[in-house]
Amino acid sequence: MASIQTVERELLDHLAYIYGEDRAESILADLEHVLERYQDIPRPEHASSLNERDSILITYADQIKRDGEKPLQTLHHFLNARLSGLVNGVHILPFFPYSSDDGFSIIDYNAVNPAHGTWADIEDIAADYRLMVDAVINHISRESRWFQHFLNGEEPYTDYFIVVDPQTDLADVVRPRDLPLLTRVVTSNGPCEVWTTFSEDQIDLHFSNPDVLLDIVDLLLTYIQHGAQLIRLDAIAFIWKEIGTSCIHHPRTHRIVQLFRTILDTLTPWVSIITETNVPHDENISYFGNGWNEAHMVYQFALPPLVLHTLLAGDARPLSDWADTLFPPSTGTTFYNFLASHDGIGLRPAKGLLNSEQIQFLVDHCSARGGGVSYRALGDGTKDPYELNITYFDALGFDGEEDGNATWIARFLVSQAIMLALSGVPGIYFHSLVGSRNDHQGVERTGRLRSINREQLDADTLYQSLSDPDSRTARVYAGFAQLLQARAAHTAFRPHSRQHILQIDPGIFSLLRTSTEGERILCLHEVAGRHHQKAISISSHTSSQGKDILSKELVSLNDCQLQPYQVRWIVLDNAS
Repeated sequence: MASIQTVERELLDHLAYIYGEDRAESILADLEHVLERYQDIPRPEHASSLNERDSILITYADQIKRDGEKPLQTLHHFLNARLSGLVNGVHILPFFPYSSDDGFSIIDYNAVNPAHGTWADIEDIAADYRLMVDAVINHISRESRWFQHFLNGEEPYTDYFIVVDPQTDLADVVRPRDLPLLTRVVTSNGPCEVWTTFSEDQIDLHFSNPDVLLDIVDLLLTYIQHGAQLIRLDAIAFIWKEIGTSCIHHPRTHRIVQLFRTILDTLTPWVSIITETNVPHDENISYFGNGWNEAHMVYQFALPPLVLHTLLAGDARPLSDWADTLFPPSTGTTFYNFLASHDGIGLRPAKGLLNSEQIQFLVDHCSARGGGVSYRALGDGTKDPYELNITYFDALGFDGEEDGNATWIARFLVSQAIMLALSGVPGIYFHSLVGSRNDHQGVERTGRLRSINREQLDADTLYQSLSDPDSRTARVYAGFAQLLQARAAHTAFRPHSRQHILQIDPGIFSLLRTSTEGERILCLHEVAGRHHQKAISISSHTSSQGKDILSKELVSLNDCQLQPYQVRWIVLDNAS
């Protein structure tokens, strides 16, 4: 661990860059007062380096519900009953009191929504699983105490939000959604326009005010005190606003992430930062910094649209070409791989990896499958498809296929196997785990396209479906369980194990994973829906056969056969 003097110099350097040298020392003194309160956060007993057993369930606090039981307790019971030994982490989406956006418009950062449970319930889950907590720090609910104090003209909150003259030229600002950037509000001093990147209910915080930064540092450490081992920085790319710039990926934004990293490395080195930046790939990975000073993990936003295209087009080449470029900048960083989440399937990260015709193909297919399409406004007044709103299971179906069709389920499971096989840590959305279909009633009820993939499930009904081996739910879950058990048993699947992409056939996504101990697993994923018979050459030092850890069969590399949508993970032996 760095000396106190070294850490102080690093923090002072960060603050001087963000706020200027003339203010840095006084802000550092205030920051140190905050940090003093968190000097003795205990390291959780199960905190460890990331390994092959790390898989993370992505879920809402109230994803499954049962009468007479708080949802966080219902979730904990489900984790223990159905996922113990399969996943060792859980990302509970914002579980705080909120006013909109299914939790991402937070009223009180420091409270658990009483409808979900208590901090004790969160801590109980954190005692058993690696907990990821959302730091939704770009914005806060207009119903929050902070914003109400702002409206009333009460210090210090008069400078916690960004007031802009509506005549200001904001054409350079990158917009994530097709909504007004400024929202008119009425304060005790009269009307004004405040910055609202995402919605009129989500008021952006003013990080140019160091008091905001100090409160946010206090917040992050509070979450860690309650058991968080992963801090997800939601929408972090937008937090620093400077008129005349794009207001995305600002250098000061990166420096704030670096300041967070310095603090956590010093006080709680078992905690990892994960950045959520739904942007093109090269911009996304910029949040690794130099490999040691920003995020430990970045979301792999290009993966969902690329895997979807791979299975729908039956062509692994765009995915293989992109995956062949994936090299984290250090052994201290890795990717957070996911295919589905509470949001839709982002299309912007696929720009430059898929051409416009391929992206339109995805738009047309998902629209035909009952999904929706969200758009964002461009600077020239046009709109661009931003996100596909559909469950990943429905996205991988074709017209005429019956619900529960074996081919459809196999196609879906091979998509998930690709995600699990890639270098990094996998995140599994609850609705993918159980093969959920589109929730059209939810969309009708809320009027929001994203509700299509956010259905709340009755716990008893879910358990009943899981107990029926012929149900779609049970078959998808069983396929996931087999993949997760196999992955957790082999060091080649450690997040930092080497990855080599093999171009065997356009209809097969193939890669070789190799651990530092020398274990090698050849991962073959049939994506075209046809039979293959291949002679596969790895190296002269490799035996001509290996064992498929999924089917338990011996497989000849000289005559390797793959059925439509089959997954083979083959442990390779060295030639004698």
